[in-house]
Amino acid sequence: MAEAHQAVAFQFTVTPDGIDLHLCHEALRQVYLSGLHSWKKRFIRFKNGIMTGVYPGSPAGFMVVVVCYMTFTGQCFHCGVVVHTQMALKLDSLYCFPYVPTKSANHSCLWVTIIMIMRNVLKCLLSWHGWMQARHGSVSWSTHVWMILVKIFSGRKPMLYSFQNSLPRLPVPSIKDTCRRYLESVRPLMDDEQYERMKGLTEDFKKNLGPRLQWYLKLKSWWASNYVSDWWEEYIYLRGRAPIMVNSNYYAMDFLYVFPTSNQAARAGNTIHAIMLYRRKLDRAQIKPLMLLHTIPMCSAQYERMFNTSRVPGVDTDTIQHVNESKHIAVYHKGRFFKVWMFYDGRLLLPREIEQQMQRILADESEPLPGEERLAALTAGDRTPWAKARETYFSRGKNKQSLDAIEKAAFFVTLDDTEQGYDAKNPVKSLDRYAKSVLHGKCYDRWFDKSFNMIIFKNGTMGLNAEHSWADAPIIGHLWEHVLSMDPKLGYTEDDHCNGDPHPNLPGPQRLQWDIPAECQETIESSLTVARTLADDVDCHIFPFTEFGKGLIKKCRTSPDAFIQIALQLAHYRDKGKFCLTYEASMTRLFREGRTETVRSCTMEACAFQQHATHPREERLRLLKLAAEKHQNMYRLAMTGQGIDRHLFCLYVVSKYLGEDSPFLKEVLSEPWRLSTSQTPMQQLELFDLVRHPEYASSGGGFGPVADDGYGVSYIIVGENLINLHISSKYSSPETDSHRFGANIRQAMLDMLDLFQLNNKAK
Repeated sequence: MAEAHQAVAFQFTVTPDGIDLHLCHEALRQVYLSGLHSWKKRFIRFKNGIMTGVYPGSPAGFMVVVVCYMTFTGQCFHCGVVVHTQMALKLDSLYCFPYVPTKSANHSCLWVTIIMIMRNVLKCLLSWHGWMQARHGSVSWSTHVWMILVKIFSGRKPMLYSFQNSLPRLPVPSIKDTCRRYLESVRPLMDDEQYERMKGLTEDFKKNLGPRLQWYLKLKSWWASNYVSDWWEEYIYLRGRAPIMVNSNYYAMDFLYVFPTSNQAARAGNTIHAIMLYRRKLDRAQIKPLMLLHTIPMCSAQYERMFNTSRVPGVDTDTIQHVNESKHIAVYHKGRFFKVWMFYDGRLLLPREIEQQMQRILADESEPLPGEERLAALTAGDRTPWAKARETYFSRGKNKQSLDAIEKAAFFVTLDDTEQGYDAKNPVKSLDRYAKSVLHGKCYDRWFDKSFNMIIFKNGTMGLNAEHSWADAPIIGHLWEHVLSMDPKLGYTEDDHCNGDPHPNLPGPQRLQWDIPAECQETIESSLTVARTLADDVDCHIFPFTEFGKGLIKKCRTSPDAFIQIALQLAHYRDKGKFCLTYEASMTRLFREGRTETVRSCTMEACAFQQHATHPREERLRLLKLAAEKHQNMYRLAMTGQGIDRHLFCLYVVSKYLGEDSPFLKEVLSEPWRLSTSQTPMQQLELFDLVRHPEYASSGGGFGPVADDGYGVSYIIVGENLINLHISSKYSSPETDSHRFGANIRQAMLDMLDLFQLNNKAK
């Protein structure tokens, strides 16, 4: 294997004449090029830091300020410079020495003042959310004026992090509003006696303990950038001791109908190269910030830990380890781990060169070392045994070096030895099997602690598995859209290779070495048993809904997301004969360091629509529209910081710090989400032409069930005529069946569309 080749910078031998040095010029050249690459990267980061720090100002703006200042003070720019220089040279006029610095300080102060004014005005403008009240396609004059002002104060050519200092802080809702909305959300799920009891607990909390907890939360909101995000990351994710596989990690799938190549190494070459190009743009902050309506910026903080990041297990709580730079990736194939450098000759490897490295790994027939094949099962099982094993067996020697190579890699790649993907002859089973493979695989062939795993299957299909604590799904979704769009552009040759030529002198991958004792192997097998029990219980069902898409839903003058959410409520009622507490993820990235908020989709209006199923069509249609309007209003509240669940969560954390016991908060936080839902948004529509090339439709992604007796539903609205749904539940629950629920969702959507009688209107 080529990994045995190691470039040595120098060798020496001791002779009677002294020490004889033999320099290796190629190794020294690579050292020079590597250092040059690192310094270029540091300079770019330094420059981008300055540009972001003064945004919406710019160096050009500074020159404008200088020219205007001198104009208003009666000097032209050229004359002013000459006068300053002449006066500075008069040594007998000591009072003239401060003249130039004083003028420069005036220019700088004026420039900084203008920047701060623009930044704070923009922050005030972005704190107004009246634009969300407008109906789709209509803009009021006040919103129009507001958008013009936002564009004026937003500056020109923003980079990824340009708006971070201009975003408003997440507001803390009032106790009164949160309690009122909570009672409203649980009313359809409780009988009169239960509701009166909960109402009493709520009133007691609102009058007594609530205001005290609220005071501490207000104090934190004034001090911290975001009063929710750090506690959310720590207590919801990092302190969890259960397996993160299935319970936390989520997945994304390949194109639904297109198979670019069946060459596994070639697909890996183009995919890995596209990811590294994205990382380079991310390092240089060249990715455009996401802007709603092309005007309203969203927080970009979560992008910072996409690469070079790993979750590190701890006995009581995990931590997130992020390194600024990593020049290699970690690759797993048939029980062996490899370290693959992504740079040579001071440049990023080309797709054909990466394919060359992947082919070397695929051709390697060496056997795994003892304990190596199933080592990654530690990341799939409970967190505490993994933390203890890591401290005991992986804190020194070759094990530590190999573990560092994985945890500090840019990302993790699995060259899977199974074939997955959509099979037209067996569409249901093929997609279900594909989803389960990307979600958990064999439980030991993914490194679930890495920020994300790229999985390349034997037949060239690919998938992605992402760890959840460092960021939410739209962040990794942005990368995934880039990768999918780059694949057709990079292309393949007629004989199914990446474009370009192999490198004749490229050093091969480095095989990672392990010394895993028998005691550690027992821990690995124990973790694998836990992980397999969890994975085998997951019932996945993925189906493309092709009867209609958002095109027809918009003709109904209804929000597509609201339409689907009400259909899910209708389907759940038909599936189980009852309503349940429903979680829909909404983002709060309109605020600095915002992550998510919950939309409680099971509303009084949605339940009323189902309960009047036998009423005349006009009445049911009226109730459907009311339910959709209610859902949209709740989504707006969640996006603008007026949701209830993150507020209640933070109040609960404060109560624990104070040692106060709250029956109200304890009961609220223990309520199970038996229907957990999320929409996967398409953020870069310009990358895909689904009108001319509908075959390049994304399959979307999904996640495991949240409750033992509940469903997890993820959906992606692709173009105008397709909605892909991902449903998960547990085989062990007698109440759930993912395929049955999928059939109920399909029928519910068809029944709801029939209420609008679009065919009659068209006639």
